[in-house]
Amino acid sequence: MMENTASAQELKEEGLRLFQEGLYEDAAARFGQAQEMFAAKGNELEAAEMVNNLGVIYRMQGKWDEAIAALDEAGASFARLGDHDREARTLGNLGGLYASRGERDKAKECLRQAADIFAELGDVQRRGETLLALGVQMWKTGDRSAGLATYEAGLQTLQQPTVSQKALRGLSSLRTRLLGGQ
Repeated sequence: MMENTASAQELKEEGLRLFQEGLYEDAAARFGQAQEMFAAKGNELEAAEMVNNLGVIYRMQGKWDEAIAALDEAGASFARLGDHDREARTLGNLGGLYASRGERDKAKECLRQAADIFAELGDVQRRGETLLALGVQMWKTGDRSAGLATYEAGLQTLQQPTVSQKALRGLSSLRTRLLGGQ
């Protein structure tokens, strides 16, 4: 247990540690306490980050309605406060949540918005990762051609691809050359 004198930052750090250990209930309690303290101090950005963290935990626990409400609240706060990086990451979290529930149209919309914001911010790596996720959702809704094109665009955009992503890039380039592309 944290002492009563723990700062909001200490509670946040403890929550992150507990989350990484898979102790979600304890992590949620710390994030909730940190959120209240950040809000009381007028630190709206950190308070919104704690709400986002709670949304991620709720998603992992299968508490869908609570997760959606928390992520919506955090995203709206980030947008209002002008923190577009965190807004996009929250939209990505929300897109992943909708995808895991099979709500593909909502997932695609959130992922499109996140990819657009990452592009505006010049965050090439996160844009690429988001395009990969968007391409998968498009494929799963039957939009195979656009889904594949979006996935390939994501692969080409990644600055730090994994070994398997590098292999897929190579196969994609080979396919393009064999089919008469460049």
